[in-house]
Amino acid sequence: MEISTGIRASDAERDRFVRELGRHLGDGRLDLAEYDERVAQVYRSATREELQGVLADLPELKPAPGPDSAAPRSRSRFPIWQRIEGGAWLGVSVLVLVIWTAISLGVGAFTYFWPIWVIGPWGAVLALRAATGFEGGRCHRRKT
Repeated sequence: MEISTGIRASDAERDRFVRELGRHLGDGRLDLAEYDERVAQVYRSATREELQGVLADLPELKPAPGPDSAAPRSRSRFPIWQRIEGGAWLGVSVLVLVIWTAISLGVGAFTYFWPIWVIGPWGAVLALRAATGFEGGRCHRRKT
């Protein structure tokens, strides 16, 4: 890291040096005690020359990979609207099943399985929409 001497260091420069020390710690070039000592020295440094002295005996690192070079995020199989609707359906399904179970236990026998009229049609509509990509009047099926 080439820095001219005699110029006062900024907080951003100190933070950059601390991040670089962290990378050296992660690579095993520094132990934790030495890392802490050097970080304290970075924050005590007033000039760029003093900052450079903190890294003098360490090799220069290649630039840290940016967010663009990271592995591409895996896309979810289902769009967000399907995940939200599916989560709501699942939550309501569990709720009505718990209510039905509580009623059946209270009566002492299995009662008519009325949750099927909540779970079934709603689930069928969601399954149809997921299969066709239909949402609010327009088809959003992905072209592959």
